[in-house]
Amino acid sequence: MNRNNFLIHLALAIVLILIAAFAGQLNRWRKQWRSHVPRPIPASEKKRASTSTEIALAESRFGRPEVLVKFKPGVSQETIDELTLGLNDRVEDRIENAPGWESIDDLDNADAYQTVAQYLTMPEVEYAEPNMEIELDAVESSLPPIHPSDPRFDDQWALANSGQRGGKQGADISAMHAWLTTTGSDKVVVAVLDSGVDYTHEDLAPNMWKRPASIAPYHDDQLGTVDDEDGFNAIDNASDPMDENGHGTHCAGIIGAEGGNNIGITGVNWKVRIMPLKFMNAGGFGTTKNAIEAINYVIDRKKAGVNVRIISASWGGTQRSRALEEVIRKAYENDILFVAAAGNATVNNDRSPHYPSSYPNVLSVAALDRHDQLAKFSNYGVKSVAIAAPGVDILSTWLGNAYEEKSGTSMATPVVSGVAALIVAENPRISVDQMKKRVLDSADPVAGLKGKVATGGRVNAAKALE
Repeated sequence: MNRNNFLIHLALAIVLILIAAFAGQLNRWRKQWRSHVPRPIPASEKKRASTSTEIALAESRFGRPEVLVKFKPGVSQETIDELTLGLNDRVEDRIENAPGWESIDDLDNADAYQTVAQYLTMPEVEYAEPNMEIELDAVESSLPPIHPSDPRFDDQWALANSGQRGGKQGADISAMHAWLTTTGSDKVVVAVLDSGVDYTHEDLAPNMWKRPASIAPYHDDQLGTVDDEDGFNAIDNASDPMDENGHGTHCAGIIGAEGGNNIGITGVNWKVRIMPLKFMNAGGFGTTKNAIEAINYVIDRKKAGVNVRIISASWGGTQRSRALEEVIRKAYENDILFVAAAGNATVNNDRSPHYPSSYPNVLSVAALDRHDQLAKFSNYGVKSVAIAAPGVDILSTWLGNAYEEKSGTSMATPVVSGVAALIVAENPRISVDQMKKRVLDSADPVAGLKGKVATGGRVNAAKALE
């Protein structure tokens, strides 16, 4: 009996020691986890929303919070699956062209930043970030929308400014002189990364890209096969990139509304191929992950033989995504120029970066009005913003065979994308670096842009083709 009592007491003592040790470890884990949770931002420190035409980035409002996690080299997929399963998460997709990055769904619908904090505590994780929401917030023109039924080239001051509506004569991109060299080519493809494009619009349909029959439909190992005949819808991982917002259609018309057809307006390119990429919905919302998927689609199509040379991105915000930055770099490495809007918050991007326009390997664009003045809403930055282009009261295509005027660096960006496409039309084998240099070297000096953008000037299509 005495020996039995001794063994019982010994066992109880061991159990109590184990419980105390486990409780201490739990406490250390709790403290470590809390150290990674971002502190709440006081109201006094929160930035007010800008009146931007661009897209603001925010924590995702979509159904399930989603995070982007980069695991360290050497971590196996089996280990990743076990780690995510342990948190009641699942790997939604492995991100191509950004090694180690995984798109992860939190099945508990926890706060995205708390989910990020959980992954940051793991020794297998190098970095984690929320899958941020992207939103359109267009700067509306002070003039009523125009829905012309007749050709409106005389209203396109950005292409030919004769002083119409009180503008400054010659404050344009010299398009008419550029067209003496080339009006574009249907062998050049420009991807519009936006809310999709109304590919049935009367002034766009002849210039829309179609997947050639010789190229197989797009396939992603996790997302499956997509019959991408008309482009790519990253929201639904589907084939229909029809625009339900209007923003993408407006940008597409600036680049390539068919010229010389006695209908509507003229794009910077009379002939070109517009590849629609839809990652924003009818309300103008999208996510970082969907933008990444759309860029990955472009890279894949380029490798498959599609001559896509430019991505035009009229959106952005103040939150940085390393995953998005990596995929944009991959596009650059595949000889694709990424043109991005500088933003519409009237701020200096050198001090307060704006993304994706502030990433490396991006050509950033500010907006000018018809008087050759920096638009009152436009961001700027002599180190971070490359060049300026017309972006106020720009007439272009809209949903349902309509035409409207819109303002913003959203509108200036496709002007530059269009000039880049003209350069490729004239020089089919030009590299991405040479193309970018041609654009920047074309700049006409503008007094108001000195110290505001790197080139100190406005893009000039005619000079870019010399």
